[in-house]
Amino acid sequence: MKDSPSIFLFAGEASGDLHGEKLVQQLHREIPNVRIFGVGGPKMRWAGLDCIMPMEKFQVMGFVDVFFALPRLFRQFFRLRNLILKENPDIVFFIDYPGFNLAMAKSLFKRSFPGKICHYICPSVWAWGKNRIPKMEKILDHLFVTFPFEKEIFDPEKLKVDYVGHPLIQQIENDKAPPIDVNQDYRVLALFPGSRRKELLRNFPKQIRVAKKLLDEHPDIFLVISVAQASFSLLLDQMMQREGILSKERILFASASQNSTLMKRASLAIAKSGTNNLELALYGVPTIVTYAIDPLDFFIAKNLLRIRLPHYCIVNIIAKKRIFPELYGPLFTENALYDSAKQFLTSDQALQECREKCQEIGKILERKQPEEEIANTLKTLLDEKRST
Repeated sequence: MKDSPSIFLFAGEASGDLHGEKLVQQLHREIPNVRIFGVGGPKMRWAGLDCIMPMEKFQVMGFVDVFFALPRLFRQFFRLRNLILKENPDIVFFIDYPGFNLAMAKSLFKRSFPGKICHYICPSVWAWGKNRIPKMEKILDHLFVTFPFEKEIFDPEKLKVDYVGHPLIQQIENDKAPPIDVNQDYRVLALFPGSRRKELLRNFPKQIRVAKKLLDEHPDIFLVISVAQASFSLLLDQMMQREGILSKERILFASASQNSTLMKRASLAIAKSGTNNLELALYGVPTIVTYAIDPLDFFIAKNLLRIRLPHYCIVNIIAKKRIFPELYGPLFTENALYDSAKQFLTSDQALQECREKCQEIGKILERKQPEEEIANTLKTLLDEKRST
């Protein structure tokens, strides 16, 4: 038996890095002698992860992008699998990134990996890939979910599933930062075009054209654009110039670190589909959700994967009704976005009704401390494993 316990963590994208950061910190507090190593981003590395491969090597999006990245991902997959089998950690803990991580869990299971295999952030099996459920029940030892309805999907006799709450609840409750500094005479329209370059290229042109039209029609609107990465500022500037937007009057760029302060001040948001939709709902910001999908990706999703849901935005899925207008694929047009925004901007009643519906989301998601609950469970699993 090894002298000290060890946990292998894997996060393949920015949201996983955010979740993993607090977990790494909590694990070091709960189990001071534990070795935590694996794949993570800058936040997890800062928190104390012994990083054997940077997360940035795994970041791809869309079916087409994944296809072209397959050779590289295959090489990294087998390198990591062999390293895990060699190092033989007590626990392998995957964060989100389900396509890669569930394949890795299956490969480890087939090779009789003796440690515990855990996964955090449930794949969207309720949306597509329901055939994954029995596979997950077979290859995983423990699943940690962030939405209460997800626990009900799995057979408790086959897989231990814990609802640990969503980390955003605690994050927002602890947020003491003041709202972004924009003259109170203005209503703030917040724009969230995406955190990846291809998302910007696909979503931002339509978003900024509609935003400019709204600025021209409403002198009391101030536009604040969230810039996910500092390197994107120049790209956004160039795209705005191509749209004929040369003046920055009533337009401001805000860094990703200012997102919460922007959400506190926003009257309305236009946001690419993603985790920030839930964050906006918890801050009570009426939001129009957009997602420009590559035509081939849309064809694959609709006709091959047969993804057909009543709602696609996570806020609407949690509420089981429409809270935020959602414009996906061919529904994402400038006219549709303009009409949705106009409806909010010209109706205080529409804004208020949306804010009230947003309050329901906070009530559905219980107040929990995910990293503490997960760390306590992992500590128990370590004790059980090392006592046998």
